[in-house]
Amino acid sequence: MPQLRDAEELFADLADLPGEVVLSALVGNARGVRRASDAGVREVVVVVSASDAHNRVNLNLPTRESLQGLEEICGLAREKGISVRGAVATAFGCPYQGEINEDQVRVVVEGLLGSGIKEITLADTAGLANPRQVWGLSRGLAEKYPQTNWALHFHDARGLGLTNALAGLLAGVVTLESSAGGLGGCPFIPGAAGNIATEDLVYMLESMGIQTGIELAGVSRAVEILEAGLGRPVSSRAWCRARPGNPPN
Repeated sequence: MPQLRDAEELFADLADLPGEVVLSALVGNARGVRRASDAGVREVVVVVSASDAHNRVNLNLPTRESLQGLEEICGLAREKGISVRGAVATAFGCPYQGEINEDQVRVVVEGLLGSGIKEITLADTAGLANPRQVWGLSRGLAEKYPQTNWALHFHDARGLGLTNALAGLLAGVVTLESSAGGLGGCPFIPGAAGNIATEDLVYMLESMGIQTGIELAGVSRAVEILEAGLGRPVSSRAWCRARPGNPPN
């Protein structure tokens, strides 16, 4: 995508971050791995959609061919000393194809596992998931593939993002992906909503007594910078309450 052509410049600007920060690059093919390696990236995430229709618009390939390319991607990453995580896009539904069942998700999961990937994210790319669905799929896959490290990735299209995150936690998944300010979306899904906001997720978890290791004030400072750069308000709820001039809780 043209919007991603300056990725190398971005990673160059981030080269002086503290050592404990892990920078990941999303890749769809071996060329992406080569670009990531040249930029000094040490971790990549390879994404394959459970929906064949979405995979075709996202990667210009049917799901079957993306799975066939995993061996080349993972082999090249190992050769260059890059760790690989996997992601199943549209794991909870697709605006092009409709409902996605567990068998369709398992085809992609087994392809990722067969390539040596041990960490897999289930992504609600279009924001179609509901809590019962999240709990059921997360539990079912964890029981079927107990050696896999699972993560969840939600978009907040219908206001269920945090509820879905909680359902995932109850199902035993402890890695949740989010974005500061609730930014994000899919360029191939019209009107796609952003990810669940990091500050909302941290607020919810910390108020429940679950320690995240993330400082809410620090994320709020990051969101303030994002708002200034974007020239518009973000959609997160915790930050809306924290804005100067808003009444205290």
